[in-house]
Amino acid sequence: MHALRASHLGELLAELRPLCEGARVREIQPLPPRDLLVVLEPLEEGGPAVRRIRLSADPEGPRVHLQQGRAFKHRGSVGSFFDRAAALLVGSTLAAIEQPRGDRIALLRFRDATGEVPRPALVAELTGRHANLVLLDGRELVQAILVPPPSKAGATPRLIVGQPWTPPPGKPGTAADDEPLAIALPEPEVDDEDARPRRIDGPLSWRVEWHIGGAADGARTARESKGVRQRLERKLSRARSLADGLERRREAAAGAERVLQDAELLKAAMGQLHRGLESIELQDWYDDGATRVIALDPKLSPQANVQRQFDRYHKLERSAGEIEREAGLAAKRIAAIEGLLEDLAEGAAPEEIEQRAVAAKFLEPLGQDRAKRVQVQAARLPYRTFTGRAGGEILVGRNARDNDQLSLRIARGNDLWLHTADSPGSHVILRVAKDREPNQEDVLDAAHLAAHFSPLRDAGRVAVHLALRKQIRKPKGAPPGMVQVGGGKIRQIRIEPDRLERLLSTDRGGDDPGAPAGGPGPGSGR
Repeated sequence: MHALRASHLGELLAELRPLCEGARVREIQPLPPRDLLVVLEPLEEGGPAVRRIRLSADPEGPRVHLQQGRAFKHRGSVGSFFDRAAALLVGSTLAAIEQPRGDRIALLRFRDATGEVPRPALVAELTGRHANLVLLDGRELVQAILVPPPSKAGATPRLIVGQPWTPPPGKPGTAADDEPLAIALPEPEVDDEDARPRRIDGPLSWRVEWHIGGAADGARTARESKGVRQRLERKLSRARSLADGLERRREAAAGAERVLQDAELLKAAMGQLHRGLESIELQDWYDDGATRVIALDPKLSPQANVQRQFDRYHKLERSAGEIEREAGLAAKRIAAIEGLLEDLAEGAAPEEIEQRAVAAKFLEPLGQDRAKRVQVQAARLPYRTFTGRAGGEILVGRNARDNDQLSLRIARGNDLWLHTADSPGSHVILRVAKDREPNQEDVLDAAHLAAHFSPLRDAGRVAVHLALRKQIRKPKGAPPGMVQVGGGKIRQIRIEPDRLERLLSTDRGGDDPGAPAGGPGPGSGR
């Protein structure tokens, strides 16, 4: 991984100044846990709609640059630092971009519309593993700290809210031997044209975004994937242990008839029993006169030992049905967790897997802040989930923006994508296991859902487009929900009300407050 040297940061800030100084702050966009975007309004007529400065305290790649690629908005709660930064900076003007001491520090100064009242400043300390973002007031007193300093006995932290800001210790190395940033980070070779920005205003920023930002994102994704995988594997191990225990109980319940025979034999031989016996050998009426040894509790009376055997039989008989039900639930839980692990191994986003696991109650959210974030997201997944007749999982986008997320980020390449051929509507994804063909009953179910979540929901016959997810792409500049289909086929279906009623009864997605119940949201959906 490349790290930004002080001289490289100087080159980046020199690139940013003419592009960003003097622009008004439209938004502070949080990218938890350690990044944010300062979204600026355009400086000139005909320029880009907005410019975005990314400040990252990610220990895997601390950096400051012009953000030119996609950055998906965070959904859910954010920390107090981001709320405070938005409250103080939105509406102000970016007055100056500085590099204190020529070190690995970027300081963004802001002013009000008149230029007379000093406004807060935002500091990015890009000091490797100790990188941080700090919000200052007009007197350079610390207002908020993104990463609170660790508490050490007998040591006073450098960063204290309400106290003057002081730069981190150390001094920059000499820039004389540093190679220019354009040599240290080569021109990005982007195979996917959708990943290349339509307009590159900051070529040095683009190199930093692609190389350092990409490496940091990859490391963070790998770290989060490992954490989610380990948590799911622990749950899977417990689920398998539970299934093993149920199997042992099932075997014991299968011996209920033998326990009943023991009880009847003891009852008939009541006169031979007395307190203190640990076992008794009796003639076995159920085995052609052979003998049977029956264990007894020496502390119990003859009547109590007989009753003990009958009670044991009734308990085993009652538990048989319960064991079967619990075993079925355990098997479904194991299969579902294995499916999540398989999706994760195939490259699904760890946050999406975690959301699904939390929504299914397989995992608990991590920590109080994380709990709020995951629970909010789990309550608002971008799709509804239905179960097909053959057990397949069918996902239906809630509205146009959710269609994009479902089709482009959540669905796998081998999944089946469905959409009404002659009208807007929700994107529908039928999950298909690797190297498997989709079950045709599930395909017909998914087609019914595509018709239902469209303006053609009351039609008797509907044409539905079917394609593999890997045949779907998003044209540049296309509105939310609109995609291009590079293949597939169109299938005419006759709506079966009974099939549709059964399908809708399996809805595990709940109602979407942002769209009419049972229908797609705004946008063409295709």
